[in-house]
Amino acid sequence: MAKKSLLTAQLSSLLAGEHNQTANLANASALIMQTIPQLNWAGFYLYDSQTNELVLGPFQGKVACMHIAMGAGVCGTAAATKETVVVDDVHQFNGYIACDSDAQSELVIPLIKNGQVKGVFDLDAPVLGRFADPAIVDELETFCQELIKTID
Repeated sequence: MAKKSLLTAQLSSLLAGEHNQTANLANASALIMQTIPQLNWAGFYLYDSQTNELVLGPFQGKVACMHIAMGAGVCGTAAATKETVVVDDVHQFNGYIACDSDAQSELVIPLIKNGQVKGVFDLDAPVLGRFADPAIVDELETFCQELIKTID
């Protein structure tokens, strides 16, 4: 088994003994904002099977879009494809949904449990290419794998 990064170890400590999904997602977004530099938004959109869309969940940052259709924007694309999406320049992403004019780059990781999309983890940065380093993407994907254990 690979050694957990400090970030994932911190998340594991926060999650220990807590089973409330909202509390865990809220603390996870706060942890990311406190530890990862050059971010202006970190949070979650949760999948609503009744409406087949992503709905805003716990986050840290400016107010955000509340509903995102599957396949729309970076978040909807990651959810629909079940694949992480890295966007070095959001202005070059066809169909980008601008919630914050300061966002320049974005990383969206789908939250998948038992083959089903439960939502996405969305990170925005005020600089271009913030998530270009595969190591940070890998670390945040591992972070999400730990977090998904607590999501219904």
